[in-house]
Amino acid sequence: MDASQPSLTPQLQQLLEQLQLEQLDRDLFLGDPGKGEGRLFGGLVLAQSVAAAYRTVEGRSIHSLHAYFLRPGRHDVPIRYVVYRIRDGKSFTTRDVVAYQSGEAIFNLSASFTNPEPGYDHQEPMPAVPPPDNLPEWAFFRPGKDELPEEMQRWVRERPIEVRAIETPEPRPGETPMRRVWMRPKGELPEDPMVHAAVLAYSSDMGLLSTARPTMQRWRHRGMAASLDHAVWFHRPPRFDGWILYTSESPVAHAARALIFGHMYRPDGTLVATVAQEGLIRLPRGDGEGA
Repeated sequence: MDASQPSLTPQLQQLLEQLQLEQLDRDLFLGDPGKGEGRLFGGLVLAQSVAAAYRTVEGRSIHSLHAYFLRPGRHDVPIRYVVYRIRDGKSFTTRDVVAYQSGEAIFNLSASFTNPEPGYDHQEPMPAVPPPDNLPEWAFFRPGKDELPEEMQRWVRERPIEVRAIETPEPRPGETPMRRVWMRPKGELPEDPMVHAAVLAYSSDMGLLSTARPTMQRWRHRGMAASLDHAVWFHRPPRFDGWILYTSESPVAHAARALIFGHMYRPDGTLVATVAQEGLIRLPRGDGEGA
């Protein structure tokens, strides 16, 4: 962790406390969604589901997860996480988690755990990008030199993850929209594999859908946008000790749905995780095909 980073900020402290789920029964946990306004951030439900699954697994690290966002979550209403022990094999452990709020399922997760073993080793190289130093925070929400609106400034302040954006050009017709950002926790994470996996999962949902929208419209979007499903493959045991480069591309969008692929790299070029998400992006009424 950089010397400039405090050991723990209030924002990160709150997230870490929310990951300490209350155990009601052997496979039943209660999560605190925290206070707030509007729709609950889906990445928090994802992170708490990862934490619930980890609580039922011994000695193995998560290597993949596949999830569906079923209903919008709400603040100030506890979330009940039910874990299903699908399989405990010699090499792999599988857990399903369903999150309930006010008696309705809002999210479901299927996760697989394993231990590293010898095998083939290759990866595509990390793209050449400028380092995070001196890059603007959350610049991909900002057209030109305009200042961030107050709602976005508040969102940035309250998040436990620092994000610095690399400017990407507006895609031309036929080009694939992309996004490049550096991310790190606002403080140092404890030495707990569950925490690192859950915070990486939390971060993987931050701003990913914005990849599919034109640069000039990312923070002004007045239509409806929501994650539909989400998948993460952890190629190495999850660690989130400092900066991670998060690259993403949207190869296709049609019928109000967009597909985004993402990659997470350490500064030394090591590919840590691959992400895939399909999201719903509806245009405002009266705007082209969204009318």
